[in-house]
Amino acid sequence: MTLANPFSLEGKVALVTGASYGIGFAIASALAEAGAKIAFNDINEAALEKGLANYAAAGIPARGYVCDVTDEAGVNALIAKIEAELGAIDILVNNAGIIRRVPMIEMSATDFRQVIDVDLTAPFIVAKAVIPGMIRRGAGKIINICSMMSELGRETVSAYAAAKGGLKMLTRNIASEYGSFNIQCNGLGPGYIETPQTAPLREPGHPFNSFILAKTPANRWGTTEDLKGPAVFLASGASDFVNGHILYVDGGILAYIGKQP
Repeated sequence: MTLANPFSLEGKVALVTGASYGIGFAIASALAEAGAKIAFNDINEAALEKGLANYAAAGIPARGYVCDVTDEAGVNALIAKIEAELGAIDILVNNAGIIRRVPMIEMSATDFRQVIDVDLTAPFIVAKAVIPGMIRRGAGKIINICSMMSELGRETVSAYAAAKGGLKMLTRNIASEYGSFNIQCNGLGPGYIETPQTAPLREPGHPFNSFILAKTPANRWGTTEDLKGPAVFLASGASDFVNGHILYVDGGILAYIGKQP
């Protein structure tokens, strides 16, 4: 870190999982703007090609790889390949995730386990793969993409909430176990964000849109731009004494009990 620019990521290599589009793409873009070299993965070749096209359109050099982050052997091979092609990984953003919106009593154990596998076990696998190199170099940044469901529950998201609550505690445990090696592991918890996936819910007059606006002191949905500064902060030297923290970027939802009826 330099006093002139504590947020510089010049010379750093960042791996952002599942970052072909949406929140992961926005975070990778921000890290690139701060000077980092970007690697990302996606689950199959078709998704990867779309991601590479998105980076090319944005003028961002990025290396893309096909990898299932729930496959430990595949992840180990991915890390080795990135380090051979780009250099040692300084920053890991565990962004890849899924959600299944199903009432708990209607959800199969198979679907529950899949959400846990992608949203919780995969961050463990990828972090486990990069931490030894960070220990050897005496520095590293891990950012786990948590959620307001790391703190709250709501209908139809039992598996997702369980996974994200577990990810919050995995974040704190990594900080506890490896902080002495100058490794900082923090979480970034987006609120309700404008993405193509949420577009139908944001239509004027939609009950869910009205619900979110009423619950958010900022009185708006977040944008992917809102996540860029916090992500760069957690990836940079500016956060060298911030560890085990979950930074919620939610417009104030978690601080707000709601309007009196």
